[in-house]
Amino acid sequence: MKRKDGRSAHELRPLKLQMGYVQYAEGSALVELGQTRVLVNVSITEGVPRHASGKQGWLMAEYNLLPRSTQERKERERQKISGRTAEIQRFLGRAFRAALDLRLLPGKTVVVDADVIQADGGTRVASLLGGYAALHMALDRLVRQGKLDEWPLTEFAAVSVGWMGNGSLLLDLTRLEDENAWADLTVVATRNGDIIELHGAGEGRPVPRSTYQAMLELGLERIPELVRRVHAQLNPTPEGQNR
Repeated sequence: MKRKDGRSAHELRPLKLQMGYVQYAEGSALVELGQTRVLVNVSITEGVPRHASGKQGWLMAEYNLLPRSTQERKERERQKISGRTAEIQRFLGRAFRAALDLRLLPGKTVVVDADVIQADGGTRVASLLGGYAALHMALDRLVRQGKLDEWPLTEFAAVSVGWMGNGSLLLDLTRLEDENAWADLTVVATRNGDIIELHGAGEGRPVPRSTYQAMLELGLERIPELVRRVHAQLNPTPEGQNR
């Protein structure tokens, strides 16, 4: 099955990372997933929220669609975030916390900021891929500075899978494909195949169990390739260059 962008049904979009894109962040990456572009910054600060007090650190994620990231201008969420934004922030936070051993970062809060510059489907996937890269950069700096003795980040990646009806599955959905899917599933998993997060649902109809299982297996099958793609582009910035 050929798609409008020329890909086959199970072909991933091109993935490009520009590491150290923001000068002042401990870790940053501009991620391009096809026509979707997300800027992810990682900050590591002292102190943790009251509910996380103890011997470990904390991680929180913030997600934002910038005004012209979509076909029509989206208003900035100044006073109150939308339900969709809150849902995605919780999703990202859970995924990053599952992959990061916060016991090795006592007393520190890690903040992952994902700002969508251009949205063409898969913004949460791009946020996770770019966030992993930016986290890797920030943690690598701590190791080289002698402030972190053990590596706390598990290798993981994410991908979207869509059920288009009649047994047809598409990998790595664009906006139009997502809008026309009978069901979509975001798979977040480790390089070894352990599941971190699953997020998806049918659009107005139940999803057969066999179809859901096929979607999950297709996503898990491509996670190692995505991890390799990210790692091939990490190239941590030399110490001091992005300060």
